[in-house]
Amino acid sequence: METMTALGIFITGVTATVLVIEFLRHRRAPLPGYGWIGVSLLVIAEWLMFHHFEPVATFFTPIAWTAYILLGDAAVKAITGHSRLHDHPAEFATMALLSVPLWLIFEGYNLRLGNWTYVGVPMSRAPALLGYGCSFATITPGILETADLVEAFGWFRPAVPFRFSPRLQAAFVIFGVACLLLPLVLPQATAAYLFALVWVGFIFLLDPINHYLGLRSIVGDFAAGRRSRFYSLLISGFICGWLWEFWNYWAAAKWHYVFPMFQQWKIFEMPAPGYLGFLPFAVECFVMYVTASWLVTRPAAAALNSGLPGASQDR
Repeated sequence: METMTALGIFITGVTATVLVIEFLRHRRAPLPGYGWIGVSLLVIAEWLMFHHFEPVATFFTPIAWTAYILLGDAAVKAITGHSRLHDHPAEFATMALLSVPLWLIFEGYNLRLGNWTYVGVPMSRAPALLGYGCSFATITPGILETADLVEAFGWFRPAVPFRFSPRLQAAFVIFGVACLLLPLVLPQATAAYLFALVWVGFIFLLDPINHYLGLRSIVGDFAAGRRSRFYSLLISGFICGWLWEFWNYWAAAKWHYVFPMFQQWKIFEMPAPGYLGFLPFAVECFVMYVTASWLVTRPAAAALNSGLPGASQDR
């Protein structure tokens, strides 16, 4: 086994072990039944995938992440007594549906920048679309469920409130616009190196707007002295990044990173420095979901015409 692959397995294993230990330390109730369904589904899918059993080997990514999301939500329920899927299944379904178009935004950027490609995808259109759709639908739920789990561990305490001035928030928005436009307007040969700007651009663009509208936001959290959501999202990005790449590496249908640097330093399919990008990506998933959810559930025109901020939600 290659040294870098062994390193990736080690890091992923340590990460999973810490999650299990922290869950056992903090749980207040038994794991709900659907959590055990997630464990069973994940173990069976892993066995079938390694034995090249179809269609599991091809559709392993959405199967594994569906199982993980069930397990993660059940773990949050066992620790806190409440969870997204258990308490708000309709909202959870909306999150999964919104996850698809939200991720397609990044796929659109990838058409321009050419940072990754897919291999092993079924040639028939219907199975391919099913695989893509189910995989993309697990991205936002996977990130936010993991952040919920990390936050449930209680690692982070309230801090001194820190308020970003309106002028600085406006500068954030301008900076976010620049981050999102530069990869589109610069020559493709240069833009291919700039996908990192896309991983942070929507944070700076949308989070101050979410705060202005009275929605959940990192800016609002900092003003309230809450750091736990921000730090939990960063850790969620780290956890999910390793799980994504670990499970992707063995699957029959998978993605390859082809961006023009660090290819000689791959851990699984991802060049090692690329794992840092998962941290802001998790924050970006949260920010984009808050905006998209508001647009779907509270029409923007009605909110602006009334002059009232959108209702905020704790989660």
